Amino acid sequence: MSRRSNAQRAPEVAKITDLSHEGRGIAHVEGKTVFIDDALPGELVEWQRFKRGRNFDEGRLLRVIEPSPARVEPRCIHFGMCGGCVLQHLSGEQQLLFKQKQLMDSLTRIGKVTPQEILPPLQADTWNYRRRARLAARWVPKKNRTVVGFRERNTPYITDLQRCEVLQSPMDRLIVPLSELVTALSIRNRVPQIEVAVADNAVALVVRVLEPLTDADKALLQRFGREHSVQMFLQPGGYDTVAPLHDAGEELAPLEYRVPAFDLALHFLPTDFIQVNGPLNLQMIDRAVTLLAPQSTDRVLDLFCGLGNFSLPLARRAGQVVGVEGDASLVARARANAARNGLENAQFYTANLADESLGTAQFSSPWAGKFDKVLLDPPRAGAQEVLPVVAKSGADTVLYISCHPGSLARDAGILVHEHGYELRAAGVMDMFPHTAHVESAALFVKAVGG
Repeated sequence: MSRRSNAQRAPEVAKITDLSHEGRGIAHVEGKTVFIDDALPGELVEWQRFKRGRNFDEGRLLRVIEPSPARVEPRCIHFGMCGGCVLQHLSGEQQLLFKQKQLMDSLTRIGKVTPQEILPPLQADTWNYRRRARLAARWVPKKNRTVVGFRERNTPYITDLQRCEVLQSPMDRLIVPLSELVTALSIRNRVPQIEVAVADNAVALVVRVLEPLTDADKALLQRFGREHSVQMFLQPGGYDTVAPLHDAGEELAPLEYRVPAFDLALHFLPTDFIQVNGPLNLQMIDRAVTLLAPQSTDRVLDLFCGLGNFSLPLARRAGQVVGVEGDASLVARARANAARNGLENAQFYTANLADESLGTAQFSSPWAGKFDKVLLDPPRAGAQEVLPVVAKSGADTVLYISCHPGSLARDAGILVHEHGYELRAAGVMDMFPHTAHVESAALFVKAVGG
């Protein structure tokens, strides 16, 4: 090893000044920014550089010399290796403050907007909250078994989990049994992932298989399902190939989650997108309906509506709700959920909401028109392409549910500076505790004369 590479790996000492948007400690060493895993602002740490870059370096924490008062003992034995969580060493209160700061900094820096009011943060249970997850699986000959878990930090490997503190019960304690199950299959080296869906009434696992199963394999999977009260599904190809694996004559109960405050039960498939944190989702729905305050005469447009998570509660209050979603299968589920819950005032349409032609004069659609309120719940890329439709709708109130503060800030700037809205309020919702993921809500109201 050269003298240079030895120097790169030598332990160093640094003062941490801030947290990055990924939750890593930020230090400035000899005029260069360094990101250090698991270090907290205010700490003096010993660290080791593992990557040099042109604009910044990266390092791993070796020892905390002067700890932050906000540092807590991580609950998970895999913390530091598993990439599923990055903030278990930071107190819950400080996690919320970190996320609030990420949101406000993005709004100010990117969107050049400031909310008139900061909404109080929403938070539910911070452990065993994940009802949806995608677990990786890999046969490891040296261990003579299949490893099941989330990806490791900074490596392509899979964390060898024993249990998971954020997966909802019973999945938190089924990691080892899953590992043993896949190890026993004849195609153990051809099972790359297992998707998890925990409903209010059932648990489902979708096993991705790259080769056909033998009858003995199928029997093992079925027995696992019976022993752990889990619905088993196979996925030999794309999502359209997902099918249940169950005994002849057995009927699987549809997966559902309930929204008691609005007397709703929503059915979904095990690979459908649903909000990961069930209790937090209920709080988020309450906040959305409260902020939009739909009246019995209002027409409400719900863009990126999914299977009706916000549309159907809004339909309990509004005169009419129109939901639009790019995934046709989710639209079918939304229509079925509306019918199942006796809501005749909710209509759903399939449309590509990332289509750049949405803002052109040639754009026309049966779902576009005049609305009193609009709700947006886009993916990480945001809702930029559909904002002209929102503006043309004449809505006096727009609620934007965001899973990425950067795209929210960009779109907030457009709504305020180009379309005449005011940013009335904004705040975070802790959908993913112990991660750097920032879920937020922003309320826009049409400015006088806007």
